[in-house]
Amino acid sequence: MIKKLLRLVVLMTLLVAGWTAYFVFTPLQLPNTPYGFTLKHGSSLRSVASQLVEADVLKEPWSFTMLVRVLGKAGELKAGNYYLEANPTPFQLFRMITRGDVSQSEIALIEGWNFKRMRQALDQHEAVRHDSAQLSEQEILEKIGAHEALAEGLFFPDTYYFSSGMSDLDILRRAYLAMQKRLASVWAERDPLLPYNAPYEVLIMASIIEKETGQANERPMIAGVFVNRLRINMRMQTDPTVIYGMGDSFDGNLRRADLLTDTPYNTYTRFGLPPGPIAMPGWGALQAAVHPATTKALYFVGKGNGTHKFSNSLEEHNLAVARYQLGRRQGAQN
Repeated sequence: MIKKLLRLVVLMTLLVAGWTAYFVFTPLQLPNTPYGFTLKHGSSLRSVASQLVEADVLKEPWSFTMLVRVLGKAGELKAGNYYLEANPTPFQLFRMITRGDVSQSEIALIEGWNFKRMRQALDQHEAVRHDSAQLSEQEILEKIGAHEALAEGLFFPDTYYFSSGMSDLDILRRAYLAMQKRLASVWAERDPLLPYNAPYEVLIMASIIEKETGQANERPMIAGVFVNRLRINMRMQTDPTVIYGMGDSFDGNLRRADLLTDTPYNTYTRFGLPPGPIAMPGWGALQAAVHPATTKALYFVGKGNGTHKFSNSLEEHNLAVARYQLGRRQGAQN
């Protein structure tokens, strides 16, 4: 009996040792290379492992956690921005994080930017290698593995860290994958009764919400109004889409004639969502698109202080327009 138990212990030890060796020295499969990720300051070993899973560096956290504990380095993990040139083994990843081999350069992609503005930021960044400068929009999408027809709105606004000389295509690929991941997340948690037929329509709605308000607490109400309009087949009538459809001809002043001039993005002349996003929506706008406020409101008007007055009826809305829009114009003229 004792011999059998010993043999079992030896066998289990060999299996654990074999599994450990396989895990430690088998390269990880990153979403793409080069690849960057960030570890937050003050993170425990468990939190670091979870962040690596969230960043798609690890498939699960427990094996890496065990590796770090076995090597006695749980207290030596360094926060920062890391950049991987190729697929590392877990042991190489462990050494990088315990040494603190962090990268230094960063670029911020801002909520509400359109694709043209984002390309300008990449082109002007001195630490970025400008491989996309002479490429068309469609060529860029092909290079980063995107299948959409339009680039607008496909990139998640965030701060991206990288080593000097990284290609702008790699940054765009990271931002694209980040948006795809978040879009899949909100699509999975949506109410199926919402008037969206595909995740891309959530992205379109979120981009409109992003441009309509900078107030985080108003986003669900803005979403609620637009969802209500879509449900009763009412035109969305949102100025930001009209402005986007005007392109470079917009001079900062939106006129009545512009609202009547038909373009694919003019939601005053056309029903439903426009054909594509009009900007990069942030996480708050994406959340609002799938979690709209429960409201009867069909209208809203700016108060002039960055917030809006919401109305259930056209009569109520006209009174709000007279108070907040016409009144402000008359006051400015006096």
